Amino acid sequence: MKRKSFLAGAVCAGVLALAGQAHAQAWPNKPVKIVVPFPAGGATDVISRALGQRLAAELGQTFVIDNKPGAASAIGAELVARSPADGYTLLMATSSSLVNNRFLYKKLSYDPDGFELISLVCVTPLVLVANTSLPGDNVSSIVQYAKANPGKVNYASYGTGTISHLATALVAQRSGVSMAHVPYKGASEALPALMGGHVSLYTDTIVSSVALIKDGKIKPIGVTTAKRTAILPNVPTIAEQGLPGFDMVPWYGVVAPKGTPKEVVERLRVAMAKVVQSPEFVAELAKTGAEPPSGGFGPAEFAALMKSEITKTAALMKDAGIEPQ
Repeated sequence: MKRKSFLAGAVCAGVLALAGQAHAQAWPNKPVKIVVPFPAGGATDVISRALGQRLAAELGQTFVIDNKPGAASAIGAELVARSPADGYTLLMATSSSLVNNRFLYKKLSYDPDGFELISLVCVTPLVLVANTSLPGDNVSSIVQYAKANPGKVNYASYGTGTISHLATALVAQRSGVSMAHVPYKGASEALPALMGGHVSLYTDTIVSSVALIKDGKIKPIGVTTAKRTAILPNVPTIAEQGLPGFDMVPWYGVVAPKGTPKEVVERLRVAMAKVVQSPEFVAELAKTGAEPPSGGFGPAEFAALMKSEITKTAALMKDAGIEPQ
């Protein structure tokens, strides 16, 4: 009886393994959706579309970009977390969806740890930009103007608690100046508000703002990275401008719902590794200011980055005075 039970169990395990392999070989046999938790036209959208096109070529199936903005990326993240774990619904995750929202909401509608980490894609330096009519072209002069004109300088972000919000809030906090925060759903809303004079400042990704900077429609004040970026070499870092140690860089990575078959996860990881590390893809994103992550792309590197960011963001939220809602 024991032998029969053992053999039956072995046969069952073998069948399940073969079924998993068959599922992986069949995947993807229909379009795959990448949910982008920000509006079309912003950095997350631009990066996702570039990635989707190359994954489609690599895997021979259409990758559809589905924009689901709102609630500092929580709407899109929740949608993916509750989707079937079959490899056909993925999330282009950011620091907002997997890190910042832990501290932003008392009760989050999804578990930020409830995803399979597939691969990091890139990082994108942020740049503090200003309406062209705002006096001053550096951090010091703008801070002086804000102090001399209480209530006249405000700033946009692409969502409360996002790195866009935290970066400007930290500049204000470390400079000892008070500025009102005006949150938007994404760059496609915040940039028109900035150009229209509805807000004075905005910390944006270089990906979505560089063209407007070069056209003179907004003016750059400083980049948030520790070193200057190649795409805007003449723009000084914020750290250079009296705020030493200032270094905030958003990242992007693809995740799947927890429980996605490991064979599908592995096939996607292999395809992504080939795409995101290809010279062609790196060169394509470099034109927008995006860069490869310094620590690597894989799931282990992804997990290590998240762990580091959680510790860092907890302190930033506290410094910025942001309480969970």
